[in-house]
Amino acid sequence: MKDHKELDVWKKGIDLVVESYRHSGMFPKDELFGLTSQMRRAAVSIPSNIAEGAARNTSKEFVQFLHVALGSAAELETQFIIAKKLGYLEEIDGVLIRLAAVQQMLNGLIRHYRNKGTTGVR
Repeated sequence: MKDHKELDVWKKGIDLVVESYRHSGMFPKDELFGLTSQMRRAAVSIPSNIAEGAARNTSKEFVQFLHVALGSAAELETQFIIAKKLGYLEEIDGVLIRLAAVQQMLNGLIRHYRNKGTTGVR
């Protein structure tokens, strides 16, 4: 397997982190320990789990971390929707499209490595 920094899904995950920090930076200050913190942690979790999974020895372990990243992407999607409903963000369609692309890429990797069985990831 490639270095995690060469994976397109990891790169797109990093982009989502930056975008999430920019958006959440506009939230009211009383959200700093609420939605702001939750969104940032969920966003950071996506590329972090891809990287950690890629460092593991088996496809099974990698898939496990990809599932965690997928869960974090679903959390982040939910948090963006909440932020819009609270009036903190006006437009989220673009970020939701980018999140959906990351989710599709993660699902593709999960299918690929699940089919490989328990052979080494590297």
